Amino acid sequence: MTATHTLAVQDLTVGYGERAVITALDLVVPPGAITAIVGANACGKSTLLRSMSRLLAPQAGRVLLDGKLVHRTPARELARKLGLLPQSPLAPEGITVTELVSRGRHPHQGLMSRWRRSDTDAVAAALDATSTAHLADRAVDELSGGQRQRVWIAMVLAQRTDLLLLDEPTTFLDVSHQIEVLDLLTDLNRTRGTTIVMVLHDLNLAARYADHLIALAGGGLREAGPAEAVLTAETVHAVFGLDCDVITDPVSGKPLMLPRGKYHVRAKQAPPGRDLGTTGFPPRAVRATGAGQVD
Repeated sequence: MTATHTLAVQDLTVGYGERAVITALDLVVPPGAITAIVGANACGKSTLLRSMSRLLAPQAGRVLLDGKLVHRTPARELARKLGLLPQSPLAPEGITVTELVSRGRHPHQGLMSRWRRSDTDAVAAALDATSTAHLADRAVDELSGGQRQRVWIAMVLAQRTDLLLLDEPTTFLDVSHQIEVLDLLTDLNRTRGTTIVMVLHDLNLAARYADHLIALAGGGLREAGPAEAVLTAETVHAVFGLDCDVITDPVSGKPLMLPRGKYHVRAKQAPPGRDLGTTGFPPRAVRATGAGQVD
């Protein structure tokens, strides 16, 4: 159970070259829970995930897994505890689905160890869980975007780590498969206690599926906590510059964000005796200027 594992960021500054994307960030990932990271484009969501997984070294501060520095942990040792699905991963040309998913078992293989029945079972279970078993012998580069995304998720599941970091796991998926993937991650969390951290663009899906939301803005932490505390009209405006209403989702009971936008806002009701017409504005004043003419 991952309740025994802790993942924390302390005074983290990270970016690319001399440019810092995130500055002096502090946060703790709740163990044994599902956390969703949300925020506007280029706010540092993927950068944070890459740093938490050891792919991107901090410019300052540190990332700690069970109190130990992630960036000083040997890669294979870290991969037995923490799995990462990056954004837009690339597969070697010609590799089959089974071969790619089997790579999730590599952290569990020693230099002299052989493929075991437990490895075969883990790969088969991951293919079944992601509904990709029928694609097992297909080349990954022949698949649709949605099929490839599910195969990559299968690879991470085959790794069978206690912590999963997923960067936009629902990318390329239609709405049905988005729900399937998020339900699958919820099953992992509830049955195995897997700690899950994922970047999501859909605020309403994030609020529905996550126990904990992290909202990033301006290179730092804007809000963190349960959906009811984070997904508010004020926070959405501060993070995205978007005016919205937040109501209660009738299905989940979680907050549901309704964007206002420029159009499709219901016109205000006209006062009695006053017709606003189809435009929502009073009709132009009419003044007789001659037979059949108006001004």
